[in-house]
Amino acid sequence: MAIRTTARPTAKGTSASFVTHLECSATGERHPAGALHGLSKAGAPLLARYDLKRLARAVDKAAIARRPADMWRYREFLPLGPAEPVSLGEAMTPLVPMPALAKRLGVAEVLIKDEGHLPTGSFKARGMAVAVSMARALGVSAIAIPTAGNAGAALAAYASRAGIDSYVFTPADTPEVTASEIAYYGAKVWRIDGLVGDCARIVAEGTREKGWFEFTTLKEPYRVEGKKTMGLEMAEQLGWRLPDVIFYPTGGGVCLIAMWKAFQELAEIGWLEGPLPRMVAVQSTGCAPIVKAFDAGEPTVAEPWAKVTTDIHGVRVPNPLGGALVLDVLYQSGGFGTAVDDAAVHATRARLAAEDGLHLCPEGAATVVALEQERAAGRVKAGDRVVLFNSASGLKSPMPPMTRRLASGDVDYSKL
Repeated sequence: MAIRTTARPTAKGTSASFVTHLECSATGERHPAGALHGLSKAGAPLLARYDLKRLARAVDKAAIARRPADMWRYREFLPLGPAEPVSLGEAMTPLVPMPALAKRLGVAEVLIKDEGHLPTGSFKARGMAVAVSMARALGVSAIAIPTAGNAGAALAAYASRAGIDSYVFTPADTPEVTASEIAYYGAKVWRIDGLVGDCARIVAEGTREKGWFEFTTLKEPYRVEGKKTMGLEMAEQLGWRLPDVIFYPTGGGVCLIAMWKAFQELAEIGWLEGPLPRMVAVQSTGCAPIVKAFDAGEPTVAEPWAKVTTDIHGVRVPNPLGGALVLDVLYQSGGFGTAVDDAAVHATRARLAAEDGLHLCPEGAATVVALEQERAAGRVKAGDRVVLFNSASGLKSPMPPMTRRLASGDVDYSKL
C-alpha cells in the first residue's frame, strides 16, 4: 500500500522524503519504501536507507538549529515525507553533567542523557512517534505489541492519538504503574504468565486471526528511525563531536542499532568532528545473551539465555531478534558488552536519588554501575568523555515504601 500523499507538509520540517528503499539487514535485498513491511524474506529486520547526498543538499546544521527544540527538527533524517507526524510534544532531552561521578572515577566527563522527559516517561516515545506515524500513513487500523512495559505505554498513547486500536501483552510481573498506564491510554492489555518472548508468540500467532499489524521489536522498520533521533540530538547537543564511550541498557538492542545508524549517516554527510564512539551494551548478570555472545566472539546470539533471573525489566530479553545487529555495532565501534549485578543496580539507583537528586530507572542506574565496573577494569580510560543513557523516568519503577509517621499533636523535635 502506497503512502498517502494528501497530508499537508508541517512546519516541523520538509515534506520531502529522502528514503530510497528498505534493505534486508542480513542479505542486502531491497524492498520498496511506501508499503507495509514486517521482516524481510530472509526473516531479518529491514532498515531504511536514504539518499544522503540529496539530504545534505536540502538541510544543514544551521537550519536545524533554528527549528523548535523537538525530535522533529531532524525531519529529513526520518521516513515521514508528507505524512503528518503523530506527536505528543517530544522535546529534546537534557544531558545532565555528573561532575562528582567523573571526579571519583577519574574520567574526563560523565553525562547522563535523561530520556525520562519524553511523553509517557521513556525513550520508547521516540520510536513509537515515528512508527505510529508511518502506520497511520500506510492505513493501519490496529497494532499489537509484546512489551516489558514502557513500549506498551508509548504505543497505547500514540495509537490513541492516531485513532488506531492497540493490543498490548506484557509479562505478569510488569510493574503495576506501567501496566495500569497502558490500560489508561486506552489499549486492550493483558498480563501474560511468562517473559516478553511468550508475549511475542501470542502477538505473532494472533496476527492472522485478528488482523492487527505486529509491532514486535525490529519486526517493522520505523521504530529504529524514531530512536535514531536520540543519536542525532546528542550529536547536536555536543557540538557535533561525539563522546568517546556510550553506555546503553540493552534488551532488544534497538537503540544501539539506531544510534550507530544515525552516527554513520552523519559521518557520511560530513557533519561530525572526530571519531565515532565505542558503544557498550549493558545487561544484567541474570540475562546477558549479548554479553555472552560478545565475549565468545560470536556473530549472533546462538541460543536463548537459559534461566532469566533479573528483575530489571527492560533488559529481560533472552533471545533478541536483532542480536546480530547489536553485536555488529559492538564489533564495528570497538565497544563491548558488560553485565552488572541487580543488587548493585538497585543500591546505585537509591544512592543517586538521595545524593544527586537524579531519579533514574533501574536500567539507567545499570549504566552507572557498568561505568564504575569498566573503569576499574580499564576498558574506560582516564581521558574518556562518557555518555550514559537513562531510558525512563524513575517514577515508572517501584520504590521502597515510605513508612515514617508522626502524630499530629506535640512533636519531639529532638528525635527527628
